[in-house]
Amino acid sequence: MAEEAAVGLGFLLENLKQLLLYNAHLILNVKSYVESLHNDLQLFNAFLKDMAKRDNNPEVPNTLVKQIRDVVYEAEGCVDMYVSRSAMQRTRSGLMKVVHIFDDPTKRRDMAEKIKSIRAMVNDILDDTRDTAVENKSMRAKVNYIYQDKKYGFEAQLVAAPPDKKEEAPIVEDNVVGFKDEVEKVTKLLIEGPEELQVISIVGMAGLGKTTLAKMIYTDPNVIFEFYNRAWVFVSKEYSKKEMLQDILQQFTKPSDVDMNEDELADELRKFLEKGKYLIVMDDVWTNEAWDDFKTAFPENKNKSRILLTTSIEKVANHANPNIDPYKLRFLTTEECMILLRRKALGSMECPDELREHELQIVQKCEGLPLAIVVIGGILLGKGKESESWKKVAESVEAFINMDNEKKMDHFIEMSFNNLPYHLKTCFLYFGIFPEDFQIPVWKLLRLWIAEGFIQQSEGMNMSLEDIAEEYLEDFISRNLVMVGQRRLNGKVKTCHIHDMLHLFCKTRAAQESFFVEITQLNQATYSSPNIDSEKCRRLSINSRISNYLFSKPSGPRVPRVRSFLCFSHEEISLQNEQNSSIPRAFELLRVLDGKPIHFTRFPPDLTRLVHLRYLVLSCNFKILPAALSSLWNMQTLVVETSSRTLEIKADVWKMIRMRHLKTNVSTTLKGPLAKSRKSKEDSRNFQTLSTISPESCTEGVFAAAPCLRKLGIRGKLAKLLHIKHNGSSLFDCLGKLDYLENLKLWNDVSPQPPSEGKISSLPQNYKFPSNLKKLTIVETRLDWKHMSTLGLLEGLEILKLKDNAFIGDLWKSQDGGFRSLIVLHIGRTDLVYWKASAVHFPRLKCLHLNHCRKLDEVPFELANVPSFQKLDLKFTTRAAAVSAKTISEHKRQPGGSGFELSIYPPDHYQ
Repeated sequence: MAEEAAVGLGFLLENLKQLLLYNAHLILNVKSYVESLHNDLQLFNAFLKDMAKRDNNPEVPNTLVKQIRDVVYEAEGCVDMYVSRSAMQRTRSGLMKVVHIFDDPTKRRDMAEKIKSIRAMVNDILDDTRDTAVENKSMRAKVNYIYQDKKYGFEAQLVAAPPDKKEEAPIVEDNVVGFKDEVEKVTKLLIEGPEELQVISIVGMAGLGKTTLAKMIYTDPNVIFEFYNRAWVFVSKEYSKKEMLQDILQQFTKPSDVDMNEDELADELRKFLEKGKYLIVMDDVWTNEAWDDFKTAFPENKNKSRILLTTSIEKVANHANPNIDPYKLRFLTTEECMILLRRKALGSMECPDELREHELQIVQKCEGLPLAIVVIGGILLGKGKESESWKKVAESVEAFINMDNEKKMDHFIEMSFNNLPYHLKTCFLYFGIFPEDFQIPVWKLLRLWIAEGFIQQSEGMNMSLEDIAEEYLEDFISRNLVMVGQRRLNGKVKTCHIHDMLHLFCKTRAAQESFFVEITQLNQATYSSPNIDSEKCRRLSINSRISNYLFSKPSGPRVPRVRSFLCFSHEEISLQNEQNSSIPRAFELLRVLDGKPIHFTRFPPDLTRLVHLRYLVLSCNFKILPAALSSLWNMQTLVVETSSRTLEIKADVWKMIRMRHLKTNVSTTLKGPLAKSRKSKEDSRNFQTLSTISPESCTEGVFAAAPCLRKLGIRGKLAKLLHIKHNGSSLFDCLGKLDYLENLKLWNDVSPQPPSEGKISSLPQNYKFPSNLKKLTIVETRLDWKHMSTLGLLEGLEILKLKDNAFIGDLWKSQDGGFRSLIVLHIGRTDLVYWKASAVHFPRLKCLHLNHCRKLDEVPFELANVPSFQKLDLKFTTRAAAVSAKTISEHKRQPGGSGFELSIYPPDHYQ
């Protein structure tokens, strides 16, 4: 796969550059060899990118691509191993250094010889490429660029090589075609009918839109109104009953015991559901046994509860409920297919006359299958109204006319993949590393892409790596390859997933290249993705029973090729002292270690040997992160979840010159940088997330070392943050210098004192807040409501979350001129009784969430006059507040009004 080799080479070149610039002391005796290797690899970097763009083209020999990929991996492994051993030697005690002193010269000689052999391999490949190009006109020009560059340098190549053309994609609506009647019919089946529990099934072949229809129903305002207790679970062919039950239960409540077995989980879920009306969606059920596994957890409580089941197999639907015929999903009509294709390919309802013939040809061959239409639409996206492009796609679709629908879909998916730019292909295959139907957190996905080296900045590009990665994701969504799961309050994607047919394609394609290996264990036998040599694989995805895999030592004491270790198992395990170093010792060259289910009882000292780590998720009970962690200079994302109340970071994180995101779940003490900890101003601009730190850590030195922070969380005694010193300044003043900060969380945690002892008397004046602030979360400050006027003057504030007891008092009288940009307002636990407000006080408000406002007299009716107001959500408020909310809803839903979503819990407050 040329795209992976191209991305891998780009990553290796950047890695070598950083090594030569910042850590040359680790390769001091072989520096000249590494420089030569860097220069040689540069020579065919652009050529490899060009071949990636020509993937699956007979002009590009697959053997050549494989040779280049193998050389890239060989060079990378050689340098990484040397750096790892060199770093280890530097951290050894004096006696151990003496013991190993004679190893070092041998290693240097071996390294030098290895690099010489790799350089020879590079030149052999270039010679072979030149010989191949002699008879191939289309490749000859590119090869000539390379050989000219051997004489004149890499800069010449950058000038000579034509730039990539980036197409502007149209705006594509996030909607579907042909399902309006289906939503109404199935919703009616759910809402009406008998008091007894019923199973309603949606049946249709793969790609027909069962999940899409179920999702539309699940999020329909009428369904939300009727079913407050809702849960969604993906079942699929292979599933773990225990993990599925955990998944459903966690959507309702926190399990009372994390170590419950299947029967105990089913019993606890049943007890919870017996309390009221519920809706559970079981998506993608394949067998009768799957339904039988779960049905005992769903009680017959005669509250008109419902199960919505989707399946491709009619007998499964009949088995789940033999008394009601399943709803059979129809194929789209030709007209509906045309509408859908135009929306996805052109972003409009109109099709130019010159494209109509090709449009009809494409639609007819897709035979009413929605997934086929959206995948083809993704191929055409960005090609605009170029008749020749549409003609080529139509001819390609014509070639699959005699195939059955499933095989036809496989070819459509491959067409779509081959049409991707080379830099997107590896990112797309990475979706296969997550479990099937897994709701992928976008924050995690983007940072994993970055850590894997898939995201590269071009010279002169003024976008952060995270912005580039987000742009890639939006590209996938617009191409209809990735589906949005949830969106954040600001409209950005929070979770995403891909269709199971696309997921299978990613796994199959990845298997061909040993891109990753999936380790699963549902019974006693451990098995991996088929046809993959785990010894050659670079990434491991552990989906279940992590303990059995770790302690079986499946690949011996070391697995040198593995660069990424990701664990998605629901099982949580604790490593004892003698097991703490099992992962660092087995996988010496890891870049990614996401082991959230693995709980470390003490800090594993061997972890500091993993100097190539870029992404680390650590679950533990530590109170201290030791100074030795400073040696992980490649770290980009560090996430620590500890059961301790506080965390002290003794490591000098400012020596980690690539650090971008530091996240902890408790109040964390962090010191400012020591002299020369940071290498340059450019390095200090990398730091974007710092959460959650103590108020005492909010010093000028810390923020000066991270001036480009976008997200900051502060937890502890906020009185220390706001305390006015004798010179009139406070620690909070330092926040005002964070010009890029968009997201700020202030959590007033005064424990072990009771929260009532932590009342904050006032807020800083509005001009002391960061100027670019868009989201603000406040917890347990117990401020008087009159101080809301200060927050109202924050001009760019779009989201305000007032969580438990952020403000207290029985009256809030909103003032004119404030909250000009506020879109989302969340008010958590409070003793507020009277809230006086009108439309002018919140002119752009879209969403209002009221949670545990148990004394609130009413929701201000005047908010109904805010044109943008779309959603009102009440949980555990007074009956009077619920009645006033219903009045607002009725007003907003009058003829001519826009759609309005109202949710109230408990549901009996409607009565």
